[in-house]
Amino acid sequence: MNADTYHRSNRSNRRQNGNQIRGPHSALTDFLASNNISAAQIQNDYQERLRQAEREAEREQRENGEAEAEYEEGTTGESPEEKKKRKRKEAATLAKIKQGKEFARRKAARKGEDSDDDEIARDMMHQKSRPLPGQLDNCEICQKRFTVTPYSKTGPDGGLLCAKCSKELAKDEKKAKPKKTAPKTSRRQNQSKLLDGIAQQGASSLVEMCTKKVADNINDVEEFGDLPPQLLHRLSQILSKRRVLTPRTLQLFLRSDFDAINIYDCGKLETDDFEKIFTFMPHLAHVNLRFAGQMKDRVLEYMMDRQLKIKHLQLDAANLISDGCWRQLFMKLGPQLEGLKLSNLDSSFDDETVVALSKQCPNLRRLKLSHCWKIGDEALAALGNLTKLEHLSINMLRDVQPTSVITLVDKLGPKLHTLSLQGFHDCDDALLKKIHTRCSRLEKLRLSDNVVCTDKGYVDLFTGWSNPPLKFVDLSSTRDIDNSNPNGPEEPVGLASQGFIALMEHSGSKLERMNISSCRHISRDAFEKVFADGRAYPALKDLDISFQTVMNDFIVTSIFKCCPALQKLTAFACFNVVNVRVPAGVALIGGLRAQDSIVVEGDL
Repeated sequence: MNADTYHRSNRSNRRQNGNQIRGPHSALTDFLASNNISAAQIQNDYQERLRQAEREAEREQRENGEAEAEYEEGTTGESPEEKKKRKRKEAATLAKIKQGKEFARRKAARKGEDSDDDEIARDMMHQKSRPLPGQLDNCEICQKRFTVTPYSKTGPDGGLLCAKCSKELAKDEKKAKPKKTAPKTSRRQNQSKLLDGIAQQGASSLVEMCTKKVADNINDVEEFGDLPPQLLHRLSQILSKRRVLTPRTLQLFLRSDFDAINIYDCGKLETDDFEKIFTFMPHLAHVNLRFAGQMKDRVLEYMMDRQLKIKHLQLDAANLISDGCWRQLFMKLGPQLEGLKLSNLDSSFDDETVVALSKQCPNLRRLKLSHCWKIGDEALAALGNLTKLEHLSINMLRDVQPTSVITLVDKLGPKLHTLSLQGFHDCDDALLKKIHTRCSRLEKLRLSDNVVCTDKGYVDLFTGWSNPPLKFVDLSSTRDIDNSNPNGPEEPVGLASQGFIALMEHSGSKLERMNISSCRHISRDAFEKVFADGRAYPALKDLDISFQTVMNDFIVTSIFKCCPALQKLTAFACFNVVNVRVPAGVALIGGLRAQDSIVVEGDL
């Protein structure tokens, strides 16, 4: 056979086989073929089972209908005893149904409809039986035919649901359930409260919670109504701390029947807003405006034209007011002023303005000048003419002669209840001696940021002093600053061990607040002696011992024992305060575990 004849024969065979291409058979294919099983047969059997299930469901439905009809016919011809027996069984069945969860759910779903409990229970009793898994049923919601499974869910009326409707129903139920969230307090809020000296145990008071809720929704508040002044003051503090005091929110605080305004953050207010304050509050007597950077001359001029009876004026950072306007203010309102507090003035308010103040404000009882950059010796000399002053607070930025300060204390000392001197770096023991001899009514004493006064000077100040026990003492940052000699000279500079002991001997019984931070020459023995067993300081509430390197857990525990009224203890950079047990209600600020929970309940 030649090649042409062979190819013609192969083509003829392929045509006879219908050009079919056959590949290799798998083991499964061979097994199914050997048992006469085909895919078509499997499909036909499945369809037959579905049709059989439908026929059975229809037959059951007809049988149930016939049974109900027979039941109705039977009940009409039953005897009185049988009827009574049937009713007892029916009542027992209804009572059992009413105790189930399904009945309670259906009753809640029909709330508001005209249907009693018996009707709901009877509907459940006569409800057709559910199809078994594998049987077919119609979805209660979409009426589509589906195969019942053991996981098919029940619809609102007791019927079964298909998979799609079950998912949608579960999604709706999940949305309907409100997510329960426990009230949380962030670490930042806790630390903020601690820095404010708040060691809260349990829930806040109802008034405090309501006040904060108002502050949270301040943009939706149209007016405060008849809130008392103390709550308005608290709201002002909260809103100022959150930096949300705007011209709109300011309007809420302007009450014509109030005589005081306290705004602690005026950073977002414009010049016109300050004028509104004096327009809407004609009875103002107390004015406290902080960060008043946009307050200008025309605001003070407008205030003077309104002829307000202002007695206490406190302004902060009002740097756009000129010296001429300050002097005009003192000339116009000076005789009625009883309290004046000015701070952070760097472009105006010089010595000549202070001289005008001393001449035009003879009735001043309280004066505070803090961080006023342009005042010096001449201003201190002029302040000595304010013979009615009872509270004097000065924080200097310029260097002045120690004699100017001594002269000022000599003139005003006998009547002073408050003496606060900060930034007088060059004053020596002569100032302490003058305070000892001239001041006999002081309740508050602050001498901070001094590097000249010695420990012996403080001992002489507090020993045999005719002044009653102090309630407030701030001697912070009074120490030697020679970094090459950290232990200081042989004769200690600043408040040291003996001066601290003399202070506590003199004022410990009445002392409420004390700040001795950075007085690094106080020894451990001095602390242990002052806060030894048997000592008590019943009034001490606030104590700052920051940067005391000798402080440790034992001394802090002794402080807690000796100070039963203590509320706030500040201990920054006290690296040996590691694992102290803090009593309930005390805020411990600082220490190596400042990031942990500070307030710990428990007895000492």
